[in-house]
Amino acid sequence: MTAGPRSPSHDRPARRALWLGMGLLLLAAAFLLLGAAVGSTGLDSLRALREDPVARQIVLDIRLPRTLGAWLAGALLGLAGAVAQGLFRNPLADPYLLGSASGASLGVSLALLVAGLSPAAATAAGWWLQLGVTGAAFVGAVLAVLLTLALARGVQHTLRLLLGGVIVGVVLGAAKDLVALSAPEILQSMQGFTLGSTSFLGWPAALLMGGVLAACALAARLLAPVLDGLALGEATAASLGLSLPRWRAALVAVLALATGTAVAQTGLIAFVGLAAPHLVRPLVRSTHGALVILAALMGGALLMAADLLARWLIAPQELPVGVLTALLGGGYLLWLMHRHGGLGGGRGA
Repeated sequence: MTAGPRSPSHDRPARRALWLGMGLLLLAAAFLLLGAAVGSTGLDSLRALREDPVARQIVLDIRLPRTLGAWLAGALLGLAGAVAQGLFRNPLADPYLLGSASGASLGVSLALLVAGLSPAAATAAGWWLQLGVTGAAFVGAVLAVLLTLALARGVQHTLRLLLGGVIVGVVLGAAKDLVALSAPEILQSMQGFTLGSTSFLGWPAALLMGGVLAACALAARLLAPVLDGLALGEATAASLGLSLPRWRAALVAVLALATGTAVAQTGLIAFVGLAAPHLVRPLVRSTHGALVILAALMGGALLMAADLLARWLIAPQELPVGVLTALLGGGYLLWLMHRHGGLGGGRGA
């Protein structure tokens, strides 16, 4: 028995998702070209950049990896945000919900504290110094998620997992503050990490985030039916034959890896992971298979735009990119709440 032709109404969401994805990719390409031209003095002439070897090296070794890295970090946060909102069935969920942000901040504060010790003590802690601030942030984020899982006694209960993440975030945040207060010399560096920055992204960071993004996008795409099942309720998902504890653990692993990698490279970028899925849902009503990919593309575009504005608005100085994402993303979510009477009104999928 052969299946009949599909109705055009069934193909319309898929076509809209495809067009939106292509549009976001074209927007990212335009931002990448613009990022090559935006420097400390504002918008440079691309012709002058081609004729000046020094300017060309600046473009190839500083501006392009920074702009591409901003897209990759935003894509990781957007994907993590879509996974978190589907996993917790909460439109207010963001990638930092399991305590990864506080864990990364604590890791960075400890690494900076070690780096500021006496030469003898620094030599004794050489392995930690070699790990570096980036490694400390990633390890701190992952350990915070593991602590949340231990506190919640696994992933069987979504509410317990959510509360565990809140508690871990508060406790580790307080520990970070104690470390910073004990060593005031690290406060300025900690402020840079807390506000978020794309200034130090290079090709190694871009390659690392690109590999992690590819792995997380593939895993999230394969796990999308689990998120669709959870959207119908846990009882319904279990009746469909889904092994919820095992699949929840896989989703938490994707969430932790994507978030930890992005935070380790850029610091705490606010609202990108929360706002990106909300920007996609009013445009395309689809299952999580398309949503997680489109949210990643939207997150990348958001962070690229914020990075360009941070470099251009008050050139030759820069604004912290995390401040701009908080203003733009927070402003959009406030407008969305005013329009729909709450964030749930804009939710599709």
